[in-house]
Order: sequence, then C-alpha cells, then structure tokens
Amino acid sequence: MSNQPLFTSYRMGDLDLPNRIVMAPLTRMRAHPHDHVPTTLQAEYYAQRASAGLIIAEATAINPEGFGWADTPGLWTKEQVRGWRRVTDAVHAAGGRIIAQLWHTGAISHPELLDGAQPVSASNVDPGQISVTPTGRKPTVTPRPLTKQEIQVTVADFARAARNAMQAGFDGVQILANYLYLISQFLNAATNLRNDEYGGSLENRSRFLFEVVEAVLGEVNAQQMGVKISPMHEGSAFQANDETLPITEYAIQKLSSYNLSHLLLMGNTTDFTGTPLEKLTDDGMFHHFRPLYKGTLIANVKMDRDRANRLIAEGLADLVAFGRPYIANPDLVQRFAENAPLAEVDWETVYGSGPHGYSDYPTYQSSEHNPRS
Repeated sequence: MSNQPLFTSYRMGDLDLPNRIVMAPLTRMRAHPHDHVPTTLQAEYYAQRASAGLIIAEATAINPEGFGWADTPGLWTKEQVRGWRRVTDAVHAAGGRIIAQLWHTGAISHPELLDGAQPVSASNVDPGQISVTPTGRKPTVTPRPLTKQEIQVTVADFARAARNAMQAGFDGVQILANYLYLISQFLNAATNLRNDEYGGSLENRSRFLFEVVEAVLGEVNAQQMGVKISPMHEGSAFQANDETLPITEYAIQKLSSYNLSHLLLMGNTTDFTGTPLEKLTDDGMFHHFRPLYKGTLIANVKMDRDRANRLIAEGLADLVAFGRPYIANPDLVQRFAENAPLAEVDWETVYGSGPHGYSDYPTYQSSEHNPRS
C-alpha cells in the first residue's frame, strides 16, 4: 500500500488529505422530492465512504430557478442547510472530509421542475438534451435568456449557496462549471448568442463564470474553493466546435491565477475522434491542461487503480476522482489498498429512492460469504 502514489498524503488548500482518492460527485436522487432537503439516508451513504481522502458531494442547486433534476438537493433554504449538516456531521464523525458542489442547471431544467416556468439560460437555444423530471426523462425545451439583472441575482445566489454550504459544515465548495449546465451554457458559443458584455469574445463568454468565482470568494477563502471544468463533446448544442478548446484554455489559465483549492478536470466521456478535441482523448486531456494550471489538479473519468497511480506518478494529476466505483464500493480505499476485487453496480437502482442499491452495498470483509459480492 505504501508504494502506491494514491496512498500518499496530500495538502489540498487548507485540508490535509490522508490519501489521494477522491469520491466524485454522483447524482443519486435520494433527497426529499418536495423541499430538496438531504435525508438521513444520504448521511449514512456519505459516512460509509468517509475513508476517501476527499468526498465531493452530489451536485446541489443554488436556487429554485437553478433546480433541474428530480429528487436532488438544494442549498437555498434553512431546512436544506440543516439536512446537509446531518450529512457533514456524519462524514466528519467517520473521519472524512466533504465539500459541496454548487449547481445551476439552466436550460437542462424543465417546466415540470419549475412550477411551469420556462428554464433560463444565456440565450434562447434549446440544448437538445434530456431533462430528468418527476414523471420521467423528457426532451429539453427552449429556455429564455437571463436579463443582466437576473445574471447578477444568480451570481449572488451562488455566493449565498457557498455561505450556506459553510454553515452546513462543509469543508469547502466546488463550482460546477462544466458539462451541460448554466455556466457551460454561457461558455459555449453554440448556446450563448448574446450581444452584450456576456456574449461574443472568450472574455465575455467567461465573464459569468468569473463573476461567480469572485462572488463565492467573498464568502469562502480561495483555499476552500475549487472549480470543475473541462471541454466536452456531448452532441446537439454541446457538440465540440472550434471555440470549445480555446474557451476552456482561457478559463483554466485564468483560474490558475486565483490560487484556488483545486481544479477538477474530466477526461473525455464521449468519443472525441474527428472532433476539434481529438488530441485530448484519454490521457491527452491531462497532458494538455496540466501545464496550464499551476494548482492542485484532480483527474476524473474512466479511472482505475493502476491508471490513477500512473497519472499521479507522472505528475499529470495530484488527486484522482472515482465515480462509478464508489457506487458499489463504499470501502473503495481498502479494496485498492488490498488489491481486492470491486463489486459491480446494480444499474437498476442507481437512480431511485430508498437504501436498496444505495447504502446497502457490503464491505469487502463482510462480502466473503455474501453471494452478491
């Protein structure tokens, strides 16, 4: 175990991590459906995984307008803060560290999730994706553009959510600035058609991101805040274009100047062949961006123990985040240490309610006589 880079300690921001294994944020749809308050079941689930060097909690909406996925939690009410406090207390009691991920879904939301209201975005471009509503998965609709005043309110709501996260006992926060959601909708030239100071140039399209970063820095210090960002190729409006890589390079280089806690960089989740991102396939993502970001870099997507150890040993990442392996393996750290087999995910129960397929996966010791293992 001591010979594995994954099992060396690391100082990330103001946190001392006992290992470099990070639990990636995973949407699991176990919050209360009506008030978006985290449950005692979620507290149990996260505490089971507290041996991770760091837990990044599931994406959490910053305001009602940003809510856009059924049965996911929020961070805008006192009740939600109290619910998250149960979670963070449980993780800390088990010896772990946990940060909140701040989320605004923008155009990925749906009128069913917004009391019939139209989702908001940078511009009125349907992203051509899927919304997860209480009555099932449905195509996204055309959003309405945020006014400049509404942008400022949204920026302030990110800051309030960060303040609420710290009051809830989190050890820090992460801004979700990639994948399909609102900040990405501003960064993406295909979904941002604005002709004001939030559209057009790289600087203008990234303005919203950096207003959010600076507003959150008004509530937490830089050593408690990170950002998740990476170039994506997801089809429809989020198909990679000639602007995808330049805007991400611009944003990551500028983020490097803030002395943040970390940057979480996802590898390719889809096939980049024949796209402007082709050279970023597999380790290419980390080879490309490691020189552009001077702080702590967390690598994510399609990670196993051997690849993670190699990325750290080669200096391409400081920490490695595991998503799917953490669903079925609450004791992933121990399994990696002992080179034990990993349990398989029951995909039928990943999204749903109740403990089955959530908090009832056995640990390695107890699984020896369990036919499910």
